[in-house]
Amino acid sequence: MKLEYLGGLMGFAIGDAFGLPVEFKSREELLKNPVTKMIGNETYDIPPGTWSDDTSMLIATIDSINLKNKVDYFDIALKFSAWKNHASYTAIGEVVGMGSTCAKAIDRFEENREDPTKCGLTDINSNGNGSLMRILPLAYYALEKSLKELEIVELVKNVSSITHAHEISIMGCYIYVRYAMFLLTGKDKYSAYNMIKCVDYSMFSDETQKVYERLLKEDISKLKINDIKSTGYVLDSLEACIWVTLKSENYKESIIGATNLGGDTDTIAALTGGLTGIIYGYESIPNEWKDTIARKDYLLDIFEEFSENKYE
Repeated sequence: MKLEYLGGLMGFAIGDAFGLPVEFKSREELLKNPVTKMIGNETYDIPPGTWSDDTSMLIATIDSINLKNKVDYFDIALKFSAWKNHASYTAIGEVVGMGSTCAKAIDRFEENREDPTKCGLTDINSNGNGSLMRILPLAYYALEKSLKELEIVELVKNVSSITHAHEISIMGCYIYVRYAMFLLTGKDKYSAYNMIKCVDYSMFSDETQKVYERLLKEDISKLKINDIKSTGYVLDSLEACIWVTLKSENYKESIIGATNLGGDTDTIAALTGGLTGIIYGYESIPNEWKDTIARKDYLLDIFEEFSENKYE
């Protein structure tokens, strides 16, 4: 298996499982009693190592690519439907943490079984992180396929639009994918951050670009913790995961830091873990966390198949 695949993808799943038990807890509460190890039975009645909808939808996307040898939007939507209705791709045989936007979009797809890229919600209030949290596999795919810039934009737009079709969500996904791609090509985290600032975003409206101005026009790493929000809004989640990535020195520190921001802890820790798993590698993940993650062999198998796929 290519280690850059294993580091990022397992880093994502383990971050998800680490943050999930304290999802929705406040930053103030966690700063008083910080989480420093993988636990269970807090917000959800789950054993340690359980991952959420974040990892379920990520591996559903990967399973579709493995099966179809390409990105097939219809098949990805079918996999999401199997997850929602039959608890496929779950850690403990039940769906944990399904977002309302994802649920509504999947319902739309099930009603018409037509173009799934037309099923995503488009209103301004449907800009949660539900597509951002599953978009990482596209960074690997785009690199393997040597896709050009506009091809990456179109790919990200269509995959996000299965559930989240508003331009704010799409641009957030695109920024994350490009940052991950730069990291995967060996750029350090600061160089990669400067590179995403130089990417052409002119295909997005001026209004949408302004949403991401603080991330792309300033140096987010210089902000204090109180300047960083950790909500489920796509902008907040993206800023938080990149801020933690830039401020931390290793994988363990990044996951503990992301989780103890509070709020949408599972998704922000997962997004952070995807990035810092690429940066520091699979070997940097604490063995205790690796040994605790639910269905470890299943995850390793599906990630290995993905890493060996040449998409011919």
